[in-house]
This record gives sequence, structure tokens and C-alpha cells, in this order.
Amino acid sequence: MINTFRLLCLEAGEIIMKIYESNHYGIDLKSDNSPVTLADRAADEHISNGIRTEFGDIQLVTEEQTLTHGKASDSFIIVDPLDGTKEFINRNGDFTINIAYVENGVPVLGVVYAPAKKRLFYTNIKGGSVEEEPPYNFLKPGKVRQLELRVPDNNQLIMVASKSHRNNETNSYISKYKVSKLKGAGSSLKFCLLAAGEADIYPRLGRTMEWDTAAGHAVLRNSGGYVVNFEDHQPLTYGKTSYENPFFIAYIPGVKLKGPK
Repeated sequence: MINTFRLLCLEAGEIIMKIYESNHYGIDLKSDNSPVTLADRAADEHISNGIRTEFGDIQLVTEEQTLTHGKASDSFIIVDPLDGTKEFINRNGDFTINIAYVENGVPVLGVVYAPAKKRLFYTNIKGGSVEEEPPYNFLKPGKVRQLELRVPDNNQLIMVASKSHRNNETNSYISKYKVSKLKGAGSSLKFCLLAAGEADIYPRLGRTMEWDTAAGHAVLRNSGGYVVNFEDHQPLTYGKTSYENPFFIAYIPGVKLKGPK
């Protein structure tokens, strides 16, 4: 399954980058006023066709097809064909393709690919998570680096936060910590920065959907990190009604979490 997810992400990345470099994005607004582009639609079509061909007996949930947003099964595949559409439009490279497999509410497998940054992360069938080094052979995985978490210093934490969705509530929560560096990043890359030992904590006090987080959550989880609800610090689960997430915090072991109040 991971090999198929990896291949579909790489192929979709090629489709997205051709549109990215064309400067013809075909931007429309969805019902929630979020943008959608030709790249979102083309990547979604390619990935969903591939998933249905290979895993037609497993429920598919994909952001761009509202008909797939019905009640979740115990196990399902969840896709965001272009996470970080605003980053795509703004041409800052912080967008990703996300595919994950969820089992009993837990994202157990996932691939996150940032084609403009040439960073490819995925859960390893042997355990843990890896980052594959470019250039990428579509059919054969290349050299990989096992992801290792940092040992955090609570007096000098490295915090990562959204580039496009920072708000006063997030800034107020960040101020509770002793932060030596605050990194801005878009899309699910934030989870991967934690998994790769490049950051310690990522709070998200804003609206997200399960397809935004599942693949990155899987990569971080398999590396030994955590994603918990903001209010009660219980594990973030998947297959919720409407697929909408509560506020959450992603972090690595050793970080002393602060309460919401």
C-alpha cells in the first residue's frame, strides 16, 4: 500500500508542478470560500483513479469529492491531493500531496510529498518513518533516511506554526512556551518537520479537516511523536462526523505541554 501511495504522490506531483510552472491556475472558490485550482482537481482525479483501481474494496475519502464524505468505515484511505492551495497560489513551495490509511481511528500509514521542495516522507513498512532522497525513481524507492526526533529543551523550544492561518489565539498559546525559534511552514510539512528532528511542537488553533492532517500525523506517529486534542490532550482520532478536526497540538516526547487556559 505504501509503495502505491508513494507512486501516486510522485505522479500527482509531476501533474501539479506542470500547472505550477504554467502560471495558469484556474482558481475558483469552493462553498466555504477556500480556493481550488486546476492542480487540485487534476491531482485528485489521478490519485482517486489509482486508489480505486488498486484498493477498490476500501472506502476512499478525498477532499475534492464531497460524495466521498459520508460516514467513515472502520478502515479507509484519505486523500488531500493538494494541501496548501494558498501556498501553491502564492508560489512559496509549501504545499504537499497527502495520502493516508486509517484503521480504527488511527492513521497507521501515510505519505507526504512536497514536490516544489523535493521532500518525500512516508511511514516505513519496517517501522518508523523515512525521508527519501531525490532524485526519485517512480517505480523503485531510492536511498532513505530514518527519521529521528530531537531531544527537546523546554527552555529553548523550536516551534512551528502555519504560514497562512496564524491567529491571535495561536500567538497567545505560543507565548506560554520558552521558544528559541519560531518556524513558519505550510500544509502538512509541519508534522514532517517534527518527525525529521527539525522542530519540537506545532499547535493548531484553527479549522482543519482530517485529509489535511492524516498523512502527516501518520509520519509523526510512526516516528514516536504525538498529536492530541487541544482541550484535553487526548489522542486525535479519525473518522469523525464531517471529518472536521478539533484544535490540536503535535509534539515530540519530552515537550511539557501547557493547558488551554
